[in-house]
Amino acid sequence: MLGAALLAVLTGPASAGTSPAEQAAANAEQARRAVAFCHRYAHGWLSLADPAGGLLPRNVQKLDQACWNAWDCAADNYPFIVLTAFVTDQFHLRRAAEFILEQEQRLTNRVGRLPDTFCFRRQGFHHPEPLMPWLVFGAAEYAKDGLLPIAEWLGESPWLDRMEGLLEELLTRPGEDSPVGPLPSLNDEVNGDLLEVAARLCWIRRDARFRDLVWRLGDYYLQDDRLLGSDSIRLRDHGSEVLGGLSEAYVLAAWEDPARRDRWKPRLHALLDRVLEVGANEDGMLFDAINPATGEVTASGLADTWGYVYNAFLTVAMLDDRPDYRAAVEKVLRSLPRYRGHGWEGQGIDGVADAVEGAINLLNRVPVAAGFEWVDDEIERIYQAQGADGVSEGWYGDGNSARTALMYALWKSLGISASPWRQDLQLGAVRQDDGTVVVFAGCRWAWSGRLRFDRPRHRDAMRLPLDYPRINQFPEWFTVEPAARYLVQVGDDPASEVEGSALRALPLALEAGQSAVLRIRPVQAPTAATQTAPAGCAAAT
Repeated sequence: MLGAALLAVLTGPASAGTSPAEQAAANAEQARRAVAFCHRYAHGWLSLADPAGGLLPRNVQKLDQACWNAWDCAADNYPFIVLTAFVTDQFHLRRAAEFILEQEQRLTNRVGRLPDTFCFRRQGFHHPEPLMPWLVFGAAEYAKDGLLPIAEWLGESPWLDRMEGLLEELLTRPGEDSPVGPLPSLNDEVNGDLLEVAARLCWIRRDARFRDLVWRLGDYYLQDDRLLGSDSIRLRDHGSEVLGGLSEAYVLAAWEDPARRDRWKPRLHALLDRVLEVGANEDGMLFDAINPATGEVTASGLADTWGYVYNAFLTVAMLDDRPDYRAAVEKVLRSLPRYRGHGWEGQGIDGVADAVEGAINLLNRVPVAAGFEWVDDEIERIYQAQGADGVSEGWYGDGNSARTALMYALWKSLGISASPWRQDLQLGAVRQDDGTVVVFAGCRWAWSGRLRFDRPRHRDAMRLPLDYPRINQFPEWFTVEPAARYLVQVGDDPASEVEGSALRALPLALEAGQSAVLRIRPVQAPTAATQTAPAGCAAAT
C-alpha cells in the first residue's frame, strides 16, 4: 500500500523560495549536478582502461607508458568509481568495479598480497625485483585512501576483505626496528596511514593484532617528543596523516586502555597546542610545514588538507573537553569566504577537492553558514574542470574530485541515495527544526526505484563507539534506526507510519517530468534493547 501511495503528487519543480519544499528542490538540483559529474567521471575513466587487463592508467598524457600503481591509481582514482557505482546503484558500474578489484589482485599482487606497479605495454611489473619500501607504502596508501572510504560506506564487502588482507600481510613481514618494537615502516606518512587503517579495523574485526599495532605506533610518537622535538612537522598531506592517525589511536585508547590514553594525553595536547601556536595564519589556515622546536614556518604555502588535520583537534575536543580546539575549528570555517578561488596547489583542481572535502566533514560537526556558502561556490570550480569526456585533468587526482562531488551530493540529500540515482534524477532534502525531513524528488524521464535513507554507519558498518571526525569518511546527515517508527507523508496525502527498516528501501515512482515531496518525521525512538553497542578489541580472537 505504501508503494502505491508513493506516486508523484506534484507536476514540476518549485519556484525559488524559502519554504522547506523549495529549499529541498534547490538542494535536489545541486545534488543532481554532482551525481551527473560523478557518472561522467566514471564512464570517462573506464573508457581509458587497459584493454588487456582492465586496469586504469595513472594518467592519460603518456598512454604508451601507462601503468597502474597502488599508491596513486588504486588509492586515489579507482575507489571513487567504486563509490559512484554503489552510491548511485548503477549495475554496470558495479560490475566494472568488481572486475577491477579481481584484476588488480590477480595482476599486481607480488609479495604475498602486497601489490606492485603493473605496466600495460609489457603486461608485467615495472621493476624486475620488488622494492619492499614501495610495496609497503603502496599497501598503506591503498588501504587508507582507497579502501577505507569504501568500507565506511559499504561495511562488509570484498573491498573490506582486501584492506584487512593488506594489513595482515604487512604484519607478517619483519618490519623496521624501533624503540617500541618492529614497525612496518618508520615513515610518518606510512605510519599515519596505518594508524587510521589499523584503528578502524580493530573496531570492525575486534582483532588484537590490529590493536597492538596501534599501540606500538602511538607509543612510537607519544612516549617521547619524537614529533615536538623534530625539526619538521608537515601539516599537509604526505606527512600530516600521522596527526589524524594519532587522534584515532587516542579514541581507541580511551575505550580499550585508559591508562595508555592518560600517558599519551599530555604529549598529544602539547603537539596540537604547538600546531595552533605556530602552524596557522591569522585565519587558522595551516601552513604546509613548521619547525616545532623553533616555531619557524618551513613551508609557507597553505595546506589544502587543512581539514584533515583539524579532524584531530575536533576529535580530541570531543574526548577531553577542550572548547578551544572546537573554537579553532569554528574560526577556520568562518574564515573560508576569504579563500574563494584560492590556489591550494597552484591552479590544480585536486587541491580544491581536498579543501572542500575537509570543509564538508568539519561543517557536519560545526555548522557555520559562511562555510557552507563557500562550499557551494568552490564546487563550481571542480565542475568547470571536467571535459565533455568526463575527464578533468587526466591524472589519478580526478578521482578525488569525484569523491568530493559525492560528498557534496550526499550533503544536499541529507545522506539519502536513490536506487538507481540517474543523471536526470533530482533528489534533495532539508531538515526542519522539529526534526521533520522534507525530501524532493523529480526527474526528466519516467523513474521507478527506491529511496535509501542512511543508517548510523559509524556504528553499524564501522562499529565505532562514537562518530568522531576522521579522514575518508562520508558524513552522516540524517540516519534512520531500523526499529524506530517514522511518519511518511507524500504531498497532502495522509501519513503512513513505518519502521525505519522500511526507509532503507522506500519505493517511489515518477512519471516523466513529475516530482514529489515527501515528509518524514520520527515518532518513536527504538528501545535500548534494539540497539547494539559496539565492542572494542577486548573481545579479539
